Amino acid sequence: MAKLSPLMLVPPVLFAGLAALFLWGMQREDPDALPSALAGQEAPLVAVSPLGDKVVFTAAALKEPGVKLVNFWASWCAPCRVEHPTLEALAEEGVVIHGVNYKDDPAKALAFLQELGDPFATIGADESGRMALEWGLYGVPETFVIDGDGRIVLRFAGPITSRVLTETLRPAMEKAKQ
Repeated sequence: MAKLSPLMLVPPVLFAGLAALFLWGMQREDPDALPSALAGQEAPLVAVSPLGDKVVFTAAALKEPGVKLVNFWASWCAPCRVEHPTLEALAEEGVVIHGVNYKDDPAKALAFLQELGDPFATIGADESGRMALEWGLYGVPETFVIDGDGRIVLRFAGPITSRVLTETLRPAMEKAKQ
């Protein structure tokens, strides 16, 4: 009878370890969620230029009482067009939404709002993308839930669909009220 070498056990043990690591990784709460180092912290710099004759988004708006959203968007962004009806519905409910138009042509941005409606209480253009860098933006659209103290409760990257609204955004808005 042949004696088993301890080295013969290495491949099955390695496989079992990798399989366990894989399964553990699959158990994460939301594997698509992007981390935000800003969660729980005061919202960063607001530095935008006016967009047409719209009311300009300022840092003071983030300090106002109540829950508010900050939405980064652009007219050239197809997912921004997809989420726009949801933003319109939220605005009709009375949710305060501040818009940041990201690296866009002002005329095209205004045409976008003229065509689809303007859900934003205030708005500004981030022509250089500097504000987006300060906020840790990955791309557009991205939406931040801000509490009454101007702190970030949630950052959501991607379009706000009805499912995202129900499962992610509304719970974060409730948390921001506390």
